[in-house]
Amino acid sequence: MQDTKEHWEKVFSTKLPEEVSWTQAVPLTSLSLIKQTGVSLSQPIIDIGGGDSRLADNLLADGFKDITVLDISGEALKRAQARLGANSQSVKWIESDIKGFKPNREYAVWHDRAAFHFLTDPEDVVQYANMVAKHVTGFLIIATFSETGPEKCSGLPISRYNEPEINTVFGAHFRLLQSFTENHITPFNTIQNFRFNLFSKK
Repeated sequence: MQDTKEHWEKVFSTKLPEEVSWTQAVPLTSLSLIKQTGVSLSQPIIDIGGGDSRLADNLLADGFKDITVLDISGEALKRAQARLGANSQSVKWIESDIKGFKPNREYAVWHDRAAFHFLTDPEDVVQYANMVAKHVTGFLIIATFSETGPEKCSGLPISRYNEPEINTVFGAHFRLLQSFTENHITPFNTIQNFRFNLFSKK
């Protein structure tokens, strides 16, 4: 069976942004939630599974100065770096599977849109929750497919979450401030229902 990294390297080396479902011209909901946290422009933000998302571009444009993007795919990160040009030097880039990531610092905001829900093994979910509990000092933003969303993404199985389920995963160390669903219209005009969750550290 093709391993996870190989899968994503193939996706990002063979498909354009308009050929994958998760593409957003401007990630408005994520940007809004990050701004709602009230963190200062100098506080550290990490985008998990950021790939070639435009979140980093928009955060830089808004004046944030300590941005990290993690993705399993080196091809995805290369595309983001090429798009940003000289501005890419203002971002820290980490090529890593989240399951093998060992943060060496703390983050004021941990943002994850559609990476966490690829963790379908309960042990991996617990490991992820323990990681954020240890390394997030401020806010956790997690977006997954909702209970009515797709059961797969990019051909891979995912875990869908409702509000009580997501709170069960993270509620021991984080307080759930907001949980809401939102339809994402893909570049090929299909609808994916996401659940966005904003937590603050207890």
